[in-house]
Formats: sequence, structure tokens, C-alpha cells
Amino acid sequence: MKPLETGDPIRLGPYHLRGVLGEGGMGKVYVGQDGQGRAAAVKVLHSHLAHDRNLAQRFVREARMAQAVTGEGVARVLDTRTEGGRPWIATEFLVGPDLEEAVRAYGPLDESGVRVLAVALARALQDIHAAGLVHRDLKPANIVLTSAGPRIIDFGIARPEHGFTLTVTGQVPVTPGYGAPEQALGRRVGPAADVFSLGAVLVYAASGQRAYEGAHVAAVQYEVVHGEPRLDRVPPVLRPLIAPCLAKDPAHRPVPEQLAGAFDPPRGADRVWRQGPLAQDVSARERSLHELTTTVPGRGAGAAAVTGGPVTRRRLLTALAVGGAVAAAGGGAVWWSGRESGGGPFDIPPAVPTPKLRALSTERGDYVNGQTPKPLWTVASAVGTNTPAPLPVRDVIVAGAKGGGLVARSVVDGSEKWRAPDVTAGSRYAALSGRLVAAADRKGVLRTFVASTGEPKWTAEAEVASVLAADDDAVYVVTGDGRVRAVGRSDAKVRWTAEAGISLTAESGARGATAPGRLIVVGGGGVAAFATGDGRRAWVRRGQSTGRPGLAVSGDTVVVSGNRLAALDAGDGKERWAVDTFGKVRGVPVSSGPPTLHGTHVYAAVTGFPRRLAIADGKPTDWTYEGLVQCDPPSPLLVQGHGFWSVAVNAKAGGINVLDLDLEREPWVFPLIKNVDRYWITADGGRVFLLDGASLTALPVF
Repeated sequence: MKPLETGDPIRLGPYHLRGVLGEGGMGKVYVGQDGQGRAAAVKVLHSHLAHDRNLAQRFVREARMAQAVTGEGVARVLDTRTEGGRPWIATEFLVGPDLEEAVRAYGPLDESGVRVLAVALARALQDIHAAGLVHRDLKPANIVLTSAGPRIIDFGIARPEHGFTLTVTGQVPVTPGYGAPEQALGRRVGPAADVFSLGAVLVYAASGQRAYEGAHVAAVQYEVVHGEPRLDRVPPVLRPLIAPCLAKDPAHRPVPEQLAGAFDPPRGADRVWRQGPLAQDVSARERSLHELTTTVPGRGAGAAAVTGGPVTRRRLLTALAVGGAVAAAGGGAVWWSGRESGGGPFDIPPAVPTPKLRALSTERGDYVNGQTPKPLWTVASAVGTNTPAPLPVRDVIVAGAKGGGLVARSVVDGSEKWRAPDVTAGSRYAALSGRLVAAADRKGVLRTFVASTGEPKWTAEAEVASVLAADDDAVYVVTGDGRVRAVGRSDAKVRWTAEAGISLTAESGARGATAPGRLIVVGGGGVAAFATGDGRRAWVRRGQSTGRPGLAVSGDTVVVSGNRLAALDAGDGKERWAVDTFGKVRGVPVSSGPPTLHGTHVYAAVTGFPRRLAIADGKPTDWTYEGLVQCDPPSPLLVQGHGFWSVAVNAKAGGINVLDLDLEREPWVFPLIKNVDRYWITADGGRVFLLDGASLTALPVF
């Protein structure tokens, strides 16, 4: 840390500058303090670069774009302005060592710590990508370990473009060993590049060594593009979770949402940030920051010192030295927006934050152990009678509207937020990165709407009969003649159309999901996979399932239900394991219910009862629950909070059973279901949503 020098500003906006945190080729980073005593990292563009009008405008524009990222896992942008001809950005001042410092000082994280880190970073990347941005420089030095958990820092600083348009070429400097192969080759990059960087970060966190090493920068970059990552010191149980992130082809990498579910840390694993040497380090830094923000440094500060006498400049800078980790300007990430400027159908606003609900706790007196709390809200005639399964998308839950069309209701209170009357809800719908909802109208036109507001955006003439799924690049649909089609999200143009190889009629109950580089489609009599890049049919398995099969994907594993529950390799379709699930309950034939994948387990109704199986080999765990599940149709099963949710019914009525996964709490029973032939449960953000006939109910979790 350095004191302010001649020529350094004393104040920028509401921030008094106290010292220099760092300096790079693009500018300086100061520690600032506002009128309420709150600290911030204030990044200022160098004066000789501020004369470049385009660069200065870009600096502020990208900072304002980064303000759209409001998740808990990032250092938020607090303000950005231009003052005296020099633009500046203020971000949160995070207290704690960065991951690189922590691993050097205390060694690699244990398995639980790596799992917690992976989930936190994956969720942060979800928020970043939902805002239409790509970090581009995720590395251990840009991850601060705070008492509240990991936070991603160092974004919003522009770089010289040397005549290239960043959003077209993607040609940006990368940190050797952490930048993706497409970055090292100077190609355009997208969200998948951040997933590669996350994989490299997790290798370092788990092993203390880099995934790619070499004698010089060029050698490291060669290994990134052509070599294999060094995973020998990564715990064996973590290797299959991390390795897919480091795929050379961006299309073969998992998306952050899949990673957040796959790593599944055990309960209490987040204590790594609250105990031990790392926690003591963070606490010491927090005390130093408290001294800094409650003590005014000497003359010219405009306020008196706290009791105990004035603080010297040396003491201030000593406090700053252990006060927090903030990277220097110009040494960090470049942010890219997938949005076009100037408005229009492809000018998509960021996804709004999910209004997460705190899990109920007996310790806080939220409910009495052994008693079931009341629902959060119920809307009696919320949806139409022919609606597909409701779809939670951030702050709304989308379903077919009563009287036709699409309706989006607030997840907080069930109130109607918007309606799209021209959409055919029966064609199903999909969420696009939490920002858009895609559905089809009666003429087969694919239409998109801003998820939070319902504002119409781009459309595509695609002859859509049913919407299957979406990934970062495309929306996948079934056409009226039963073919599979991909529609690009960036231009609304048809990318490819392929013969399905299986029946995808309305009666087949076709479902779709994406895996790295694959679109998986299940329909009448089989399962098919297509390469997402060109639509080439990668494999078909006929006779895999019958009736209305269920489908779930985690990483490169596809789980399909029907008369049997089977796990397939997404790449080649080979069967990894299968369980015969057809049987009878009280004389009534039943098949397996739709699968749910959570962490390393598959949850599904098997011969009428909930089961938890290992994703890796299909073996049952020692966790069982003999509560009767709906016979026909089978019940969905959910994991939300610390609870497992299943539905039990008889011929006249039914309810939802909620069981603690650790079998420590008394179960909850919501005796709610009146329409035993038409119900569904889904969940998001600490709420479980029940569709019961035309009514929609939100339930709390523990």
C-alpha cells in the first residue's frame, strides 16, 4: 500500500481517498470512504488514457453494465462517474485474502471446502451470465474469501481495443493457465470460457498446483490449447466433477447451473469460512478495516479522530495492508455484453435477482417441530386447465393462463405480473438464462418475452409445435412435422433442422434437456441426442422408455425414466446402469416417476416409493422412505432447502410429504391436493410451488 502522491485526487464523488491499493497499465485503485464511513475500492482511469474519448466512454459504459450484477457472489459496482475528465468506478471493498493467498498460506482446501467454493462461484457466474456479461479473467487472485464466503472481484475495467471491437472479436489478454483455449487463440469467447476458468480455479484450490504449467507463457498457453490438465493431486471424488469444465470445446463444458447442483456440499461445509486459520485471517483483516473506517487519518480529513487520538498515515496504511483484497486497475477482467446497443428485439435487460426466501428454522422459532407451517400463498384460479408444468424464472412463475395464453405470477405473493394472450401454453415454454421466456403462438412462431416484465422481444418463424429446451446459444423446438430445430438466440435465425429418429408427436410427451455439446430429446419409444453445433444426430436408443418418460441431465449423465430408470452417457448414448422400475402397488401397475438429480444422487419413485440412488452407478443409498407415492401419474420428487419433497395420494385426496434428508426433523405433511389426476410440484429460491388443478400454491422450506 502507498500513500497518496502529488497528482492523486483527494476526493471522487462521495469518496475521500485514503491511499493507493494498486496500480496497473490502465489506472489506479484507491481505498475510499464515503460520508457514512463505508469503504470502497475506487478505480480511476489513467489521465493519459482519459483523453481517449472512446476508451473513457467504454470504461463508464461497462461499469454501468456491471452494475446489473447484484448477486451475493460478486463485488458489486457501487457507482461510476466522470470527474475532472477522468472516469472512475467504485466497487465493494471486500475483506479477506484472495484464494491464491489462502492456498499459499494454509494449503489446498479439503473436499468439502472445494465443493462450497464451486457452488458459490457457479452461482455467481449464473448471475454474471444472466446479466449478459462474461467475466473473462476468473482466477484465484480474483476470488476473495470473506467471512460470508467467496466473492468474485475485478471487473468493469476497460482495456484498449487496438482497433478491434471487443464484442465481435473477443481478442483480449488472458491469465495464462486460467483463460480458455478459445481465449488463448484470440477467438470470440462466451460464458463457457468462464466455466473453463472455474475448472482451473478448482484444480488449484483442491491441489495447490495449477492445472496447466510450463517454462514460459507460450508453453502454458500451448498446454491449455493442446495438453491435458494436471489432476493427479485433485481428490479422486472431485475429478469427474472438475474435468468436464476443462473441455477444449466450449460446447462440451457444463453450464454453471449444472455445476451448482453437481458439487452438492454437505451440510455445515460452509464453516470453512468461519473457523480455523483462514477464518482467523479474515477476522484480523476485518478488525483492521474497522479501525480504518471508524478512524479519520489526520489533517485534511474534515473530521475529528475517534477516542484514542489521531491515527497516523503509517498506521492507516498498515491497516490497509491487511484490510482487504482488491486487484489493481487494468490487471483484471474485461466484461463483454451479448446485447446489441441501441435497443431493439435483441437488447435484452439483465435478469432480475431471484427473491430468495430464508429457510424456516425451529431454532429461530419459525415453526414448531412436528407441526407443518402454513403455505406462503395460494391463488385458487391461477392457471388454465391445460397448462404444462409451471416454470419458475427468477421473480416470476410462468404457466398457462386461465382462458388461454401465458401468465407470469410473482413468486413472492402470487399476484399477476404479466400476460401473453397470443401464446399457446400447450406448446410448452423455456427460460433463457433467467432473462427471457420462450414459447410459441398458434401459428408456430417462436416468441420471447422479458421474464420479469413480459415485454415482447425477438420472434422467429420456426413452425414450432413444442418448445424443448434452451442453452446459451439456441432455443430447441419440435416442428409440426416432428423434426428437431435449433433457433439462434443472437439472431432468431434457424441454425439447423434434424430428423428426430423417434416419435415427437404431442401424444408422446416429448421432453428436452441440454448437456455439454448435446441436446437430449426423449419421446415416444426412445431417446435421441443431437450435436448442438450442427444438429447431427449423435445417437438414438429406441425402446428405452414408454408412455410419458421423464428426463434429467447432470454434466455428461442423462437419466431417463419410464418402465425403467436408466443412466446414459450424453456423448455416445451408452447405458451406464439401469433399474427395472415397473411393478404394482396394491394391485395397481406403476412405473418410475420423473427423475430429479441433486448433487451426486438421483431421486425417483421406484415401484411407487421414493428412492435415492447414486448417479455414478445406480446403487441405492441407505436413505429410504416408505411413504406411498401417486401411482398414475407418478409423482415428481424434489430436493429444496434441507428437505426431500414427495407426493402421496389416494383415490380422493393427497398431500405433500416433506422429509429431512438427514432424518433429523419431524416430517411436514401438507394435506393440500384435491385434484389427484392433475398436480405437479417444482421449486426455486427457497419455495416449493404446487399446481393442483387450476390453483397454484407456494410453500416454505426448512
